[in-house]
Amino acid sequence: MSRFFYGGGSDSESSASEDEELYSDEEAEKSEEESSSEEGGSSEEGEEGSDDEGAGKSGASRFMRNVSESEESEDEDVVKVVKSAKNKRLEELESTIKLIENAEKISDWTVISAEFDKLNRQVAKVLQSGPVPKIYVKIIADLEDFVNETVAKQKASNKKTNTSNAKGFNAIKQKIKKNNKDYATQVEKYRANKGNFMESEDEEEKKPAPTAPRTTKVDRVEAPAAVLGDDDGFATVGRGGKTLQYTPESILKHLRVIVESRGKKNTDRLEQIRTMEKLLEVAQNPYQRIRVYLTLISTRFDLTSTSNANYMSVEQWKAAEQDFATLLSVLETNRDYVVSEGAEEWEDDEKQPQITAGETLYIPGSIVSYVERLDDELTRSLQHIDPHTAEYIERLSDEKQLYTNLVRTQIYVEALTKQEKTDARQDSLNRVVVRRLEHIYFKPSQVITILEDGTEKALPSELVSTITPRGSTNDAQALVHTLCNYLFTNSDGIPRARAMLCQIYFLALHDQYYRSRDLMLMSHLSESIANFDVSSQILFNRTLVQIGLCAFRAGLVYEAQNTLSEICGSGRQKELLAQGIILQRFSTVSPEQERLERQRQLPFHMHINLELLECIYLTSSMFLEVPLMAQTSSSPELRRRMISKTFRRMLDYNERQVFTGPAENTRDGVIMSAKFLAAGEWKKAAEMLNSIKIWELMPQPEKIKEMLSQQIQEEGLRTYLFTYAPFYDSLSISTLSTMFELPEKKIAAIISRMISHEELGAALDQVNDAIVFRKGVELSRLQSQIVTLADKSMNLLEANEKTLEQRTQGMANAFQRESGPGARGRGGRGRGGGARGGHKFPGGQQRQPGGQQFGGGALGGAIKA
Repeated sequence: MSRFFYGGGSDSESSASEDEELYSDEEAEKSEEESSSEEGGSSEEGEEGSDDEGAGKSGASRFMRNVSESEESEDEDVVKVVKSAKNKRLEELESTIKLIENAEKISDWTVISAEFDKLNRQVAKVLQSGPVPKIYVKIIADLEDFVNETVAKQKASNKKTNTSNAKGFNAIKQKIKKNNKDYATQVEKYRANKGNFMESEDEEEKKPAPTAPRTTKVDRVEAPAAVLGDDDGFATVGRGGKTLQYTPESILKHLRVIVESRGKKNTDRLEQIRTMEKLLEVAQNPYQRIRVYLTLISTRFDLTSTSNANYMSVEQWKAAEQDFATLLSVLETNRDYVVSEGAEEWEDDEKQPQITAGETLYIPGSIVSYVERLDDELTRSLQHIDPHTAEYIERLSDEKQLYTNLVRTQIYVEALTKQEKTDARQDSLNRVVVRRLEHIYFKPSQVITILEDGTEKALPSELVSTITPRGSTNDAQALVHTLCNYLFTNSDGIPRARAMLCQIYFLALHDQYYRSRDLMLMSHLSESIANFDVSSQILFNRTLVQIGLCAFRAGLVYEAQNTLSEICGSGRQKELLAQGIILQRFSTVSPEQERLERQRQLPFHMHINLELLECIYLTSSMFLEVPLMAQTSSSPELRRRMISKTFRRMLDYNERQVFTGPAENTRDGVIMSAKFLAAGEWKKAAEMLNSIKIWELMPQPEKIKEMLSQQIQEEGLRTYLFTYAPFYDSLSISTLSTMFELPEKKIAAIISRMISHEELGAALDQVNDAIVFRKGVELSRLQSQIVTLADKSMNLLEANEKTLEQRTQGMANAFQRESGPGARGRGGRGRGGGARGGHKFPGGQQRQPGGQQFGGGALGGAIKA
């Protein structure tokens, strides 16, 4: 056997080596004194073991060296130093301090902030077994001085740094002040005599950092009965098992612990809420109560963000609302204390601020944010509650108390804005006014009046608003007008646009069509609404729909159809009005986008009835499409014209049915009425249309049905004239009056409008009360086909020109100018020449209805001149 496969004695020697390594590792975990005393012995044993191992190896074992040995340094005789855990921590501390000092040289505040956090974590471990290291006191004192120097330089130079560096600087500026308060004594000694401090041996022990209290069962607790309460032997204890007593002097310390634990995992929010409720019982002055209420309300809101619930529970919401109302009462009573977003936080937890007469103490917080959060949580709960249950009605009743708090917040912010009018205060006031406006703009006047009366009774008599004084809110229209005018004057951007849309919606809801239409035209919002946020676009769609419904109630069918066509013609009414989500089979919507869409949905009590909306749109389309179909039946050049594709599609689908039964829903009722109207049976059409039960949901349904019957009579007359005009030479107006049960003056007015718009080739003989029809040149089949071919050719030419312009990136116009495109028009073969430009056929002009119309395209694609 070859000598290279012989390995005698290697097992025992390797095991001995492993024992030695294990021994050295165990020694590293002992205390510093034991490790120092036994360090030499372990190293000697390691050297002797290695010598014996080298001497005992023979044969193949000489070539089988350990991999770890090959990776050692060239000097194998160096003794391995075993360090204690304490020394290792001190070395880590020194390396972190060195990184901070290097970062100070280049003013890299991002690195300083990160390493400062790491330094505090390392010091916490060092303090478990000893006093505060002097090098730590030195670095935090020097770092605070460096921060102060940097602040002074920035004020003098007014230079701006990049975003990340400025963020790190602001973070370290806040951390260093809070951190150095715990080491104030050591820092003062260091600054008094830096040399002696670093050389001296006596170090003061640092007090342990406060930890979050825990609740345990105790047998004997020597604490007042008022502190224990009714906890049946339970008491809150801190570190070391000592009972925590809630006193006025310890309120700020407890609040500091609660605030610092926000956002951390495994934090018992309910326990914190119970703690703050006990703190309220011992609070003695307004400052303490305000601080506790601000933290308590924020903690209640945190319950929703940390749990899996979709909305805040009703109990917690009502508790937060009650705490907020109490906080407002404290602030209204003590005007010397002001809650402001830009105030600096009080850092000293040992003593509380003292204010003199006439002085104002600013406390950091945001009253407006709290009332907005309450509003958002109420809306979120209404989104998730079934609207067809009594629970929804009960939850909706909480809106009254929320509205009262909104008004109180508005009055409070008004007073602050009057004292010190800044952009931040004005912005806060605008936010509150917009919230108040959004709670009333969609409600009828009677409901708004009741809501305002209840709010005035609930408010204290000394609270008076300068924007909406008492007594001026009895008129709902005046209230909405006042709030909107205030926002028009003192805001811009999204708040101003939303105020405009709310006022237009309110006017359209109360049947003021022309005012709402004029405001929409003057606002020019349709041109810029795409640049606003999604919620504002939803409000724009709702306002547009409400204008269309108002036009229909006023009997303006043409305006109603044009206004509603953009929303209802798309087939996405639910999505555009935020009243539901249509999930398609192959949609590419991510779960995050779907979650955002669901958050934007409106509560059920704000919905617009989609079935009523569809019925109104189809009815308006029927009044326009049925006469148009009769007109185009004898005019080939108008056959391609279409007003409502949705109505035409439904009508074609109904006509393709083999068997047509009675109308089962609203849509079938409108389609059946359209078929009766097209056949000339206007009485059956009116009876079928008025039998639809959806009209009962509109205000004054009898007036609506009367308007529909009148519209059917007029459109039936127009349809009859378009259909049978080629077969008459003259027609008596009295005969038409008998057929359609309309006054002769009304019939004469309708016929005159048709003749004026060149829809009917006829003349009105007022002497004989008759209509004289003019016979136009009847086209042959070949001529009709030529007209159709000319239309298709022009469409193809326009498509080619658009394609050429896109491919040449705008050079098509220059090319056409050089080649002389006007020659086609001058030669009579272009768009203005040919058969279409040279002749006029009876009934060939598109109908332009008279009366009040939209103009200018200010409502986008929905309003066309």
